[in-house]
Amino acid sequence: MKEKENQNLNRDLSSRQMQMIALGGTIGVGLFMGSASTIKWTGPSVLLDYALAGLILYIVMRALGEMLYLDPSTGSFAKFGSEYLHPIVGYLTAWSNVFQYLVVGISEVIAVGQYLNYWWPNLPDWISGAVIVITLCIANLVSVKAYGELEFWFALIKVLTIIFMLILGVMVILLGLGNHWQPIGFSNLWSHGGFFTGGFKGFIFALSIVIASYQGIEVIGITAGEAKNPQPTIIKSIKSIVGRILLFYIGSIFVIVTIYPWDKLDQVGSPFVETFARVGITAAAGIINFVLVTAAMSGCNSGIFSSSRMLYSLGLKHEISEKFTKLSNRGVPVLAVLTISIGIFIGMILNAILPHLVKGSANIFVLVYSSSVLPGMVPWFVILLSHLKFRQLKHDQLQNHPFKLALSPFSNYFALLGLFLTLIFMFFNPETRISVIIGFIFLGIMSLIFIVKRPDKKQY
Repeated sequence: MKEKENQNLNRDLSSRQMQMIALGGTIGVGLFMGSASTIKWTGPSVLLDYALAGLILYIVMRALGEMLYLDPSTGSFAKFGSEYLHPIVGYLTAWSNVFQYLVVGISEVIAVGQYLNYWWPNLPDWISGAVIVITLCIANLVSVKAYGELEFWFALIKVLTIIFMLILGVMVILLGLGNHWQPIGFSNLWSHGGFFTGGFKGFIFALSIVIASYQGIEVIGITAGEAKNPQPTIIKSIKSIVGRILLFYIGSIFVIVTIYPWDKLDQVGSPFVETFARVGITAAAGIINFVLVTAAMSGCNSGIFSSSRMLYSLGLKHEISEKFTKLSNRGVPVLAVLTISIGIFIGMILNAILPHLVKGSANIFVLVYSSSVLPGMVPWFVILLSHLKFRQLKHDQLQNHPFKLALSPFSNYFALLGLFLTLIFMFFNPETRISVIIGFIFLGIMSLIFIVKRPDKKQY
């Protein structure tokens, strides 16, 4: 594969592909498995958690969109961190993204192996994992257009499944479909211990997990560097994507906690499977399992794309080898894609063999997976803080800007406060404390590496 020295990525992503990439990066297998971890903390009021986190998400994405409109660059939020705050901020943001998606990619590949066991119980996980990694690696190496098209169809499968589930759920609630035509109504929202079953503490604890479930939407900022007609594409993509994600998440959770008593969800398994089965779709388990396979592959696919572009951007800043900036004749950073793909494969193999070699090592991987939550929040903090500085420095260029964040800087402060309080409560929650600590350790180590190496401070 020929490589070219010029460092311009191809702008081949359409608006529909960018929207589906963001959807694919955000709507993961957790939603389809029932979101029990959030519902158990606070009951039906988890709907307000998703709404509040959605408001923070909206502010973050509008702030990102405002900056992208003037500077649609690859690795955007890492670049903004370096340019508007400090080089170490951009460095930590890029590596946080790489770490997050490497970990997510490993977990998604492992998940695919488990889901495929539904049809082929004797198929070794490492074989299915290897096939998945090689397939997605090739798709990412062919061209960004091939990646975008693959992700479009992955995400479309998830979206159509959610829409179908929402329609069926509303029919069960209002018409009694699958319940002998006796409408279930809305009483499950308050009749099992009230709406706020976990009090304020439970509500805040659940918020941290909900915010983590929205992580990944910022990948739309990375795709901006390879988008056709970037300015109108960015506006169209961000305007539509946030509303759709909130509809899918809040709508799905609303159907789940309305149809099923929240304190009985642990007996249901996957609410998606149960909802389809309730209305007579006997192949529900197989259908949802297929969707789970595509959802996991979508997550891994987004991970390879996002983290490879961050390695590319780090190479442009001379913070890692410039070999990561060399592009194929199709405009793909080959070494970056191969590095992330190999990293995911090695992680998958270690996950398979370590439990046989080191006692208790299975728990290590659980901790590593959960530790991606804090690095996943770093881009949101950086986007909000960079936007404050951006407003000061670009004041003259904002006069006729068509996509400004409303009520800034107060909206920035509101979102930053929400994220900061979420981090504090994650530390006090025994179930999320260790993941926060590991996340801080990772950021501390990368900060030391930056300080010791003192890389060239050239901007992108």
